[in-house]
Amino acid sequence: MVLNYVKIALRNLWKHKTFALVNVIGMSVAFASCLLLFLTAWTQFSFDDFHVNQEHLYLVYDQTGPTNKGATMPAPLAPALRKEFLPEIAHITRMVDGGGAVQYNEKEFDKSIRFVDPDFFDMFSFPLRKGNPGSVLSSLSNIVVSESTAQAVFGSADPVGKTLLLRLEGNWKPFVVSGIIADAPENSSIKYDILARFEAYPEYQINKDRWDNQFHSVYVQLDKKITEATFEQRLRTFVPKYYDGSIRNLKRDGGQPDENGDLISLRLLPMRDLHFDTEVGGGNVAAVKKSYPVLLLVVAGFIVLIACINFINLSTARSLTRSREVGMRKVLGALKQQLVFQFWGEAFILCLIALLLGSLLAVLLLEQFNAIFRSKSSLSSLFAPGLTVSMVLVFLLITFVAGGYPALFVSRLNTIQILKGKVSLGKTGGVRNTLLIVQFAIATFLIGCTMIAWQQVNFLRNMPLGYNESQVISIPVGSRLDGRQVLNRFRDKLTQQTRVLSVTGAYKNFGRGLDGSSYTSIVGFDHKNRTIRSHWQPVDYDYLKTLDIKLLAGRDFSRLYATDSTTSVIINETMAKELGEKNPVGTLLNVNDGEPPLQVIGVVKDYHHESLKKAIQPNTLLISHDWPIGYILVKIAPDNVPATMAILKTAWEEVAPKTEFQGSFLDENTDRQYQSEERMSKMFISAASVAILLSCMGLFAIAVMMMAQRTKEIGVRKALGASVGSIVALLSKDFLKLVLVGIVLATPVAWWMMAQWLEEYAFKITIEWWVFALAGLLAVLIAFATVSFQSIKAALMNPVTSLRSE
Repeated sequence: MVLNYVKIALRNLWKHKTFALVNVIGMSVAFASCLLLFLTAWTQFSFDDFHVNQEHLYLVYDQTGPTNKGATMPAPLAPALRKEFLPEIAHITRMVDGGGAVQYNEKEFDKSIRFVDPDFFDMFSFPLRKGNPGSVLSSLSNIVVSESTAQAVFGSADPVGKTLLLRLEGNWKPFVVSGIIADAPENSSIKYDILARFEAYPEYQINKDRWDNQFHSVYVQLDKKITEATFEQRLRTFVPKYYDGSIRNLKRDGGQPDENGDLISLRLLPMRDLHFDTEVGGGNVAAVKKSYPVLLLVVAGFIVLIACINFINLSTARSLTRSREVGMRKVLGALKQQLVFQFWGEAFILCLIALLLGSLLAVLLLEQFNAIFRSKSSLSSLFAPGLTVSMVLVFLLITFVAGGYPALFVSRLNTIQILKGKVSLGKTGGVRNTLLIVQFAIATFLIGCTMIAWQQVNFLRNMPLGYNESQVISIPVGSRLDGRQVLNRFRDKLTQQTRVLSVTGAYKNFGRGLDGSSYTSIVGFDHKNRTIRSHWQPVDYDYLKTLDIKLLAGRDFSRLYATDSTTSVIINETMAKELGEKNPVGTLLNVNDGEPPLQVIGVVKDYHHESLKKAIQPNTLLISHDWPIGYILVKIAPDNVPATMAILKTAWEEVAPKTEFQGSFLDENTDRQYQSEERMSKMFISAASVAILLSCMGLFAIAVMMMAQRTKEIGVRKALGASVGSIVALLSKDFLKLVLVGIVLATPVAWWMMAQWLEEYAFKITIEWWVFALAGLLAVLIAFATVSFQSIKAALMNPVTSLRSE
């Protein structure tokens, strides 16, 4: 019997090729889109889930006041926590990034060095290939290298026991390899090439007892009996004991308490949420908002829903052509469940074919999809038990929804009415209309969201930043070289080049350069009994000149003044307001106890030294030999840029022959800050395109069937003198009404959602009414173009042909 049903199903699908083709194409596209989006979301949700102790691992962060959160901690915090909470804390480790220059046999390599405590190996599930977790970092001179680092540096030789030189504070220091650790997986928030003892970090000795210098992160593994809430409550008694000075300063400055009434609190961020932390700032550069993978799943759901609506509408509309078959089966004794099984079986076969084609399409498009959305999804994830089960359940749900309702509808048709030829869709017309409304509501929603996301991305890219970003090239120096020496030699090489207008250097970059780095430094100090916090940007001479930053008061740094390279600073407008000085030029700032005060020699106009997601913060420029030069900034003439870039590359090869030239324009760097926004915009565009395509396919197929049912009505109207235009309008208006209802429903939802998204930005567009009017107009035009083609064809039909059977 089952084989007979399969044969009948295949015969019916072959007989109605147009119906089958529309459904297969629609469902294939939906399955492919759903699979790609599902893989990406799964990759995001799988971050850090390979740690055996994940449920007990936490990142420690502090909260000052209601909103200010930070994950950098003072060096004595971890020992104090271990001392105070030894039973509750099973393991604890500090972690800090310490550069990346490595030398072996006179060959240099760029590698990521992490300084950690020995508990690191007991807490995280990074397998040791060689070495004992308990003793691998027993000495301050020991290091553990990753498998890829061992291969790159030592080749096939065993690295254990060999000496590597690490560049720390400008000097090469010897370390002995004591172990090999597996490379961190792609879905790990913690990355490394080399692991060393935290106490070997260059700044550890001068900061080991200082609670006022926060420069590293702290991870804890709680005992299995201790909950996050219980431990956070215990920390409320710990903070006043060790943060007494900071609490007094906050009280003096009028600091606001958090929801628990604490001025400063220590809290825990679960390891499972670390990848989605974009607020605390745990040093995870790959972090994304949790709303991103959720949004991927929602969009995937929308696309599948539209495809299912097409399937349901086409199946119920086509049931009229098979009504006599159903009637005869009922007369011959077919049971209701047998009819349901037959028609659901046809739907299952269609969906299975669509799934196979969609999977093939997803495989072919995966590489391009990863490139466009900067995803790292791989087909191997499909074989993960959780994902496989999820996909099977989703497939069964889709076939149940898409095939179940039409099957039930057909099985309930009245036998007598069928045999009399009086069967009609009845109430199904209302269901069909509701589903069409939902389709175009989703399409309009996605069009509106696409337009707003595109507007915001365009706004971020084109907003003036207060400095010259189009003519300035940023060149990362790298950790192997002395930045200040390289800057001076590079500047000397370019002195005679007329295309090079000026050269300067800085500690940190604008945006995100080709080296992938993006970081900041904030310094706090007391001024007139108030705590001042300012971004700290060590620079070199000609910084303002190179970047065309406007000087409002005072003067620029000059080589004519010896104190400019030791005790002089230039501040921005926001910093000047923070100081509360009527004329800030000449103001003395006591930043470090026991050191000479810094004098303000100039005030510059505010410029955006961070992402436009953030408001402009106080910023201080200084020339200090205690801070390295991390980037060289070169201002060039706007003409013949390729020739100028070739000159810079040649000069760089002479100055730093062992370091790759990674120069990029500042406007390119700032663009990279908004990769998540660009990714979201592309996702909406792709989703809207697929949704519109599927909606139009379904609408076109429904229009074909509805026109076929109204053939005789059209013939009568034409015989009575109706014009082609009036018939087209009559046939199209019913569909357009449904589209308009969908637009009305979708607009407020899209408006609210995108308004919430824009709240993340300090600088943002204003949502205009015309955006949704345009989105609605596009939906109407697309729907009208889809329906009118078939309407015109029906209106032009000869009435004699359509009335011949009457």
